[in-house]
Amino acid sequence: MIEDRELRDLFKAESEEHLSNLERGVLALEKTPGDSPIMEEAFRDAHSLKGAARMVGVKDIELIAHRVEDILGAVKKGEKEFFPGLADRIYGAIDAVRSLVKEATTGEKAGVVVTDIIRLLDTGEKGAVVRGGAEPPADRGAIGAGPSEAGVSRAAPTGDPSEGAGAADGEGLKDRLHAHGGYRIDTIRIETKKLDELMTGAGELAVMRTRLSQRLSEADTLFDSWEELSKRLRRAVSTDGRLSEGLQAFSSGLERLRSSLYDDEARLSSISGSMGESIGEARLLPLSTLFNLFPRMIRDLARERGKEVRFLVEGNDVRADKRVIEEMKDPLMHTIRNSIDHGIEGAVERERAGKPATGTVSLSALRNESNIVIEVSDDGRGLDEEAVKRAALKMGLVAEQEVQAMTQAEARSLIFAPGLTTSWAVTETSGRGVGLDIVRVNVERLKGAVRVESEPGKGMRTIITLPVALATARVIIALLNGRKYAIPVESVHSSRVLRPGEVFPVEGRESALLDGVPVTVARLSAVLGLDEDGPGSEKGKDKEGLACVFMQSNDERFGVVVDGLLDEEEVVLKPQSALLKRVRNVSGATILGGGEVAMVLNPADMLKTLKKPGAAAHPSAPGPRAKGRKKSVLLVEDSITTRTQEKRILEGGGYEVTTAVDGLDALQKLSSRSFDAVVSDIMMPNMDGLALTARIRQDKRLNELPIILVTTLSSEDDRKRGLDAGANAYLAKPAFDQKVFLETLGRLV
Repeated sequence: MIEDRELRDLFKAESEEHLSNLERGVLALEKTPGDSPIMEEAFRDAHSLKGAARMVGVKDIELIAHRVEDILGAVKKGEKEFFPGLADRIYGAIDAVRSLVKEATTGEKAGVVVTDIIRLLDTGEKGAVVRGGAEPPADRGAIGAGPSEAGVSRAAPTGDPSEGAGAADGEGLKDRLHAHGGYRIDTIRIETKKLDELMTGAGELAVMRTRLSQRLSEADTLFDSWEELSKRLRRAVSTDGRLSEGLQAFSSGLERLRSSLYDDEARLSSISGSMGESIGEARLLPLSTLFNLFPRMIRDLARERGKEVRFLVEGNDVRADKRVIEEMKDPLMHTIRNSIDHGIEGAVERERAGKPATGTVSLSALRNESNIVIEVSDDGRGLDEEAVKRAALKMGLVAEQEVQAMTQAEARSLIFAPGLTTSWAVTETSGRGVGLDIVRVNVERLKGAVRVESEPGKGMRTIITLPVALATARVIIALLNGRKYAIPVESVHSSRVLRPGEVFPVEGRESALLDGVPVTVARLSAVLGLDEDGPGSEKGKDKEGLACVFMQSNDERFGVVVDGLLDEEEVVLKPQSALLKRVRNVSGATILGGGEVAMVLNPADMLKTLKKPGAAAHPSAPGPRAKGRKKSVLLVEDSITTRTQEKRILEGGGYEVTTAVDGLDALQKLSSRSFDAVVSDIMMPNMDGLALTARIRQDKRLNELPIILVTTLSSEDDRKRGLDAGANAYLAKPAFDQKVFLETLGRLV
């Protein structure tokens, strides 16, 4: 019996699917033996059944499936003829495998002698079959034998062999029909898209439940008002008995309706909660599905790098939503590769440092009530924070003053910055792995957080925290200028009213104390870039105090001031539309219980925005938003299609764009006016992008101008040549991402 329950259930469902397909295929081949597509499909099902049996260690099924595969393969190649007797033999093998599947999944003995089944499949050729395809009794007897007849042939020892065959075949058929009398399907396969739709539906049902609760609250107010009004009416018409009785009956009817509505609401709440949990469970898969992808990769990479690496895994059985497993493949792959590439030292270096020659990379997972925590750690050289700072500074991702004011956590988080690539670090800093922006992007897409811990010479840990639920979320509803915004509860540290005098400047930023530590605070409208004089703005609250929500992203905290906090709700998260994909500070939208659409805020983005100069103006005295000039970009691209598309993207991002058709045209335009950045292709006539970059860097007037190369050349050597020429960032067109493009440009300018 298969010990692992999950594998047992999966094998049961998969094997039945393959057996049914195989049976259907053989039936079709009896009618049209020369149908190649049907033969190919039957062959494939036998092969897949063999592979599945091998994976779970059911040797008997593997042997039978392998023999069926060989026979069908021979027929497919024209080495063997398909005839009715052959179909009977395969049906017998299918029956035997079904019994063996039952044994492997329930422990109930099948009474199947595998050698008899193999002999049955190999018996005779076309002319050796008795009575139009019935098998010889000695071979047929083992099929369908009951528990008390395990392995015993039911052939008559004497007499007409055909009679014995017919009797045995009749009994076998009767046994099979009897077995199907209690037929039941325990598992089914379903497209994950359907599960996604069901999960969305369950989320919508949860929102409707919330809306119904609100409607009941409103109805209560009306019922109470009617009760008071009806009492007055009854007193006023006390002389009219019939009218008084009618009012009383109407009031009683309303009371029964209210009671029924509350019963229905309670029932709906129970059903929707149970439905959401069940669908959520159906979407869960063990993380082993993901973790099993990495041992071979690590072995090959370590061998390629000439290093000795031991890989440890813990938490294989932790279950996570399928979307987590899909989205976390690339981040974990990049993080693990980074550990081996730049963390684990060579054997000689490790021995000099007093470490074992074999390095260790660990991957672990655990799940609590609300989060899944995945960690990748190594015992390598640790993170070179100064090298990462220098790389970020050189590439224009941060300013000198920002680097000087950085905390340790902020410096470590730079390795997740867009445009800070591993290739650059290896050639310029020889430091720890950079270019891990895909980790941050994918984790934030899942509403998670990532942070790094490191100790020089001892190793590094990357800790990824993800929410258990993805389709719905608990949010706090904040009011700003008469509009509602949703803040994810998991990002909220606390909230309180800030009294006059509690806000004070620290290093040019307005701050307030949180747990005895000053944290930056700003009005939410300043963070979102909204005008203050919107409808419903309540600046008068400044005299009484400021409603402040303190939020946390990774290890950093900050506060945003709003007009008020209204409620906490469970909402369905709607994915970002194409229009919202480039909107900073917003992760999506939702429909609240009252029917209003609200933006769901992105705390990680908000923290980045808050760090920009001018974002943290005094929250109690907001000033008008500065309306500076648009940043200007010179776009150099010879393809008119690509040039038009990139121009649209840049203008959509708020830039003023001037175009050039090649490097010479670009130099001419650079000599006539100033630009804030250059975005250039490489492969162009007259002067290519590498030559253009080198010429710009040689010009003292332009040598600090940010340059981004956007090109189809995507190899590591191409990237190195671009960066060596002086480009600040290098983006490959095959993996072009508008968000990364605009975010990288935004940092550089």
